[in-house]
Amino acid sequence: MVELDEVCVHYPIRRGVVFDRTVGRVYAVDGVSLRIERGRTYGLVGESGCGKSTLGKALLRLERPTSGSIRFDGTELSGMSGRRLRRMRRRMQMVFQDTLSSLDPRQSVESLLVEALRAHDLDEGSESTGRLLRELLSAVGLPAGALRGYPHEFSGGQRQRIGIARALAVRPELVVADEPVSALDVSVQAQVLNVLRDLQERFGLTYLVIAHDLAVVRHVADRVGVMYLGVLVEESDSDVLYERPMHPYTRALLSAVPVPDPEVEDRRERILLPGDLPSPAAPPSGCRFHTRCPWSRPGVCDVERPSLRDVGGGHLVACHYAESIERGRPPAESG
Repeated sequence: MVELDEVCVHYPIRRGVVFDRTVGRVYAVDGVSLRIERGRTYGLVGESGCGKSTLGKALLRLERPTSGSIRFDGTELSGMSGRRLRRMRRRMQMVFQDTLSSLDPRQSVESLLVEALRAHDLDEGSESTGRLLRELLSAVGLPAGALRGYPHEFSGGQRQRIGIARALAVRPELVVADEPVSALDVSVQAQVLNVLRDLQERFGLTYLVIAHDLAVVRHVADRVGVMYLGVLVEESDSDVLYERPMHPYTRALLSAVPVPDPEVEDRRERILLPGDLPSPAAPPSGCRFHTRCPWSRPGVCDVERPSLRDVGGGHLVACHYAESIERGRPPAESG
């Protein structure tokens, strides 16, 4: 359903009295390619600032890509605008992370949902619209009486359900969920994730789930991509990625995920990354991760940018020495 090829989103850094002089660029997304199959869930993970939310917004054309190709159901979106883009957006919707910011506090739940329908000329009249709104709330696990409430009267989990209902109101095919549970308690996270999964089965939805928590993505995603500083460093089917992480960054992320078994948790290896995330305005040369990688090799990793290559079964890794690291051999001994 979705095909992204070498998508870049670069923001100019401007200086001067009227900001008329470009002195650099922020490389928020820098050449990302991925595919999302219809009816499946693609999980995009990485730490804050890696560009995953920007990529999701570029897919929906909420951000204009600097270069690259974005195709939805075979239709190129990169240069689309006006009415054509508006028609396509009905088929693609977004669930935002911050529900207090994305839901207008001055509008009731009913008004928020009706506004979404009217934006795409889907308000069919008071009786049929009212029935649709009640069905939407029921689908996300809220009572019909919630239509009269305002966002501040609901808990975080309930507000997220309202955001999901608003996204579903226009009957989309693709839903981009940007950190849908990161601000919620663990028990509420499970409830919202179950709602998303049930809705996918009921309506045949395709998801792009953006998160920084690998434990969350594991329970919902069929395929997972790991981003670091604007680039995709590893991609694989969910089960394979968690059982056989090959990129040093993915291994470090997984080592930080707690395990509920105390004995296993005590024996696990912790991978602590040195330094801070480099600035996306001045990304390192070569491999973006080499400044923090414990297996980095001078003269190679800091010079040549690795491309995503298939190491078998559709498992893609952007690392010069992924196989050596997996076998526990340092790159210096790999030959």
